[in-house]
Amino acid sequence: MPSSENPQKTPSRRSRNEAKTPLTPSLTHALNNLSISAIPSPGRARRSKSASKSNLADITNPFIADPSRPSKPNGFSKSLSSGTGYSLSKSLSGNRSRPGSPTKRTLSGNGTPVMTEEMQREASGGLIKKGKGLASQFDVVKNDYVPPAKTEMKRSKSQPAVKRDRMYPREPDTVAIDQSDRFITNRAEQDLAATLELMHLNPKSSSPGHTSRLAEAANLPVNKRVLAFHEAPPASSSDPLLAKQREIVKPLYARPGALTTSSGGTTGGKARKIASQPERVLDAPGIVDDFYLNLIDWSAQNVVAVALDKSTYAWRADTGSVSHVGDVSEEASHVASVAFSEDGAFLAIGTGTGSVELWDVETSQRKRKMDGHQAQIASMAWNGHVLSSGCGDGSIWHHDVRIRNHKVMELLGHVGEVCGLKWRSDGQMLASGGNDNVVNVWDGRVADSVMTGGEVESCSNAKWTKRNHTAAVKALAWCPWQPSLLASGGGTNDATIHVWNTTTGARLHSLKTPAQITSLHFAPHKKEILSTHGYPTNAVMVHAYPSLERVAEIRDAHESRVLFSCVSPAGDVVLTGAGDENLKFWRIWEVPKAEKKKGVSQGSMDGGVRDGILAIR
Repeated sequence: MPSSENPQKTPSRRSRNEAKTPLTPSLTHALNNLSISAIPSPGRARRSKSASKSNLADITNPFIADPSRPSKPNGFSKSLSSGTGYSLSKSLSGNRSRPGSPTKRTLSGNGTPVMTEEMQREASGGLIKKGKGLASQFDVVKNDYVPPAKTEMKRSKSQPAVKRDRMYPREPDTVAIDQSDRFITNRAEQDLAATLELMHLNPKSSSPGHTSRLAEAANLPVNKRVLAFHEAPPASSSDPLLAKQREIVKPLYARPGALTTSSGGTTGGKARKIASQPERVLDAPGIVDDFYLNLIDWSAQNVVAVALDKSTYAWRADTGSVSHVGDVSEEASHVASVAFSEDGAFLAIGTGTGSVELWDVETSQRKRKMDGHQAQIASMAWNGHVLSSGCGDGSIWHHDVRIRNHKVMELLGHVGEVCGLKWRSDGQMLASGGNDNVVNVWDGRVADSVMTGGEVESCSNAKWTKRNHTAAVKALAWCPWQPSLLASGGGTNDATIHVWNTTTGARLHSLKTPAQITSLHFAPHKKEILSTHGYPTNAVMVHAYPSLERVAEIRDAHESRVLFSCVSPAGDVVLTGAGDENLKFWRIWEVPKAEKKKGVSQGSMDGGVRDGILAIR
């Protein structure tokens, strides 16, 4: 009895286009990569029933065989089945529907596929049948690929072989990639010597005959470097005093031929001969051996002032007579500096207690005593009626000797003792040097603006401040033939001469000398500069300007360091004083003929005794 409910009918399939896609190489590659099972899934069994009823053959599709004609196995289907696990003949015989999901291969216990009879039968064939006749045959790969043998590079005997691992050997069973540069050493190596140790000649990698012939001709071992790289030798453990002496004499060998011998002879082109023996020697017992003091001066009246302890003496160069100027007050410890006025009539004496005394040279009477400083007065300089004094506390005072309140200005630019003080000839600039290694250039015109309202004017801003020296600056000299030039010299730790342009503040020249510089003087009639030195040379040196080449030198001018010096009014004789208690007169330059014809007698020592040793006292 039929059921009341209508049975579920299979929906009719849509009509398909009978024109099928031909088999192309890309489609064949896609089918080879598929994994289709020969057993359809249960869910799709119903759809294949209706399709099996028709049992029609699609002769246009090469993958569907004709059921009326028995099919023979071919090589392509067998190989495809064996590669994909899908039997093409079973799935296409009488069934045009899409097959089910693929089934996994049966694996053995160790994980390898089980070889079935069907797989063996399919693998035994190797022919593809396409229509009628043989189309192609598959080649079975039986052996692994073996690359062809590498042909050796042919080269001449003089051409070395390229071997990448010659400098840096590779580890076994590793692939070494050489990324280094043949012109640059290995930067990873900290020790350059160890890197160079790896560089050697390898006769096996180059032409053996050529390398061996070179090694034999040069009498060298093959695996040794020609130039060895070693560490720097250790520092010399010589005597420090000897090393210091070598450092001192090093400038003497810097310019061969420009050095004057002790006898005065030179071999340089610009060198000239000067007398190696002084024209006169004066005995100065009791002179203080102190670098910072200034104990001699030569006046315009051709009179030399010398300070010996607490006493001051005057020696007249024209007659050779000696007079006692006077002694400082009892409370004063010693004389620290002396300076003649511009006309030579008065002598200023600075004491160790900070007072300044004025003496009349002709009458040997003290005219005035000016107090106020708190330390010794080591340097003084005149500018007309204004006397400038440098104190041990770093201050500089301007004294107007015409008025009662003598202090008219104070300059504050040093923190150490002022041991050098020089006015320019026109009185517009004042140079000062101190124990603080500083050179100051002051504007001297402010000295005309004296007291206002009873108060002393003070100035702490120098026009130029130079800090190039590394030791105390005592030596200062203004150039007479180029007023803008100022020369300064440093002490033991500096020993350098600097030449400054005071108009622009620029340093023009510098010269390193072998010893401390105690004084400097420009030649009045020649473009030269003279310097006196202390330990170890105790020399008097003459340099050309502006080259600063040494043109003359008197070595060991004194038995002790040359501490003081001054130039005669004529500009031809230099007086030096030292701790050996001697004063020596050296003829360094010649007076021009024009002045000789005028009968200029100042600075001449013709009236005195030229030979022998005279005593100041």
